[in-house]
Amino acid sequence: MGTHLDKSIYVRFLFSVNLRLDIWLQLCWEMVAKMRRDVAKSYAEVRVTGGDSSLHIRTPRGLLIVELPAGVSLVEGSCREAPGTGDEIHFRMRLNVDQHTDDTGALGSVMERLLVQESYCFHCQSCGTRVLEERVFKRVLPLPNGNWSSLVDDWCCHPDPFANLKLLPRAEDCLLGDTHLLVHRDRGCEETLTQELSPSPRPITNKMADGKNQDTQKPNRRRTLVSCKSCTAGLGEAVAPGTLKLYITEVTVRPSVGDSQFDTSLDRSLFLEQTIAARLVELSSSQSMYRFFIQTPDGKALILLWLLNSDSLIVSLSAAMSSTVRGDAVTSPSHRQCSERQSPTKAGSTVKVLYLPCSPSGSTHQDVVDTWEKDIGVHPLDLPQTTCQELLAVLTASTSCLPLSLHSMNSYQVAYMRL
Repeated sequence: MGTHLDKSIYVRFLFSVNLRLDIWLQLCWEMVAKMRRDVAKSYAEVRVTGGDSSLHIRTPRGLLIVELPAGVSLVEGSCREAPGTGDEIHFRMRLNVDQHTDDTGALGSVMERLLVQESYCFHCQSCGTRVLEERVFKRVLPLPNGNWSSLVDDWCCHPDPFANLKLLPRAEDCLLGDTHLLVHRDRGCEETLTQELSPSPRPITNKMADGKNQDTQKPNRRRTLVSCKSCTAGLGEAVAPGTLKLYITEVTVRPSVGDSQFDTSLDRSLFLEQTIAARLVELSSSQSMYRFFIQTPDGKALILLWLLNSDSLIVSLSAAMSSTVRGDAVTSPSHRQCSERQSPTKAGSTVKVLYLPCSPSGSTHQDVVDTWEKDIGVHPLDLPQTTCQELLAVLTASTSCLPLSLHSMNSYQVAYMRL
């Protein structure tokens, strides 16, 4: 028996018109059930009882049995009505948690897993083709980030001797940026990678430049784009002769283990979601960063992202009435099309974020965007433009499958990202 913890599970129920039930379980202090009034018109028509690690939810439309995670049980008699909004009926109840572990299997990003004197393979995330020869790094070092150059100017009494120099890796180095790796180009790249110049970008007005509160024009710069020769997916840039900048959202790095084949079964949107979520957690933990501009390499901001917490355990289920669903079956937020094709998986940790898309033609919340642009506490994260758009689709899909009352907070949209 595990030690009893005075915790509970926060559960959000949403009955849709087609009689399917979306359930969210989040470890916190209380459990809240939310259902639409087309399922039950009032609190009196709903009865919630507990079984052996299960919830029995009876409405005029039928009975749903939800199997809770091991060690979780309902405190009998604790279910009560709570203030609701709109077409939703809200309930609160207590759950006992006999044991809970923080080990949810989250591995962190590649930044946390790269080690010196270990052999690694680099694969295109889209098609699984190996794009670099097997590597053993003698040095794995972080790159300075943020407005470090302007800080040097402010703090030092002499000019920065490295202001116009690039930090480039040696042959056996791996330099870590916020969302990319800098590695040395090898001989095999001629067979696995292609290069082409990017179109001439339009000037970008950037109020965050150098941490100052005035508009600055970023100079036009054509970048040398690097793509996978097998599937043409963009992987990064050639930032200097012999140096590759590879985005962690476009390549998969794993230890070399014999002749095992690369697993291409991982869904692209799930990989992107987990990778970005892990980086948000790592940056918030190591550098106390919680607000981010998701932007293109040219400095064009596409998403405002605010990390709220990273200690939630979410379970999302879809099940027909008069059925049994398991509390360890999870629909990943990246698959949130609310459809039959979703594959269940184990419950895992998630991060809760607030976000706002930055419209190219002017945001609906332009005042919020302007405030963030002038705030040096907001950290820019560069991603390829198509990846920024994919990430926005993941966030939007997450929001769409939340109960309506949970879609937004103030002027921001709410989403959960799986670790």
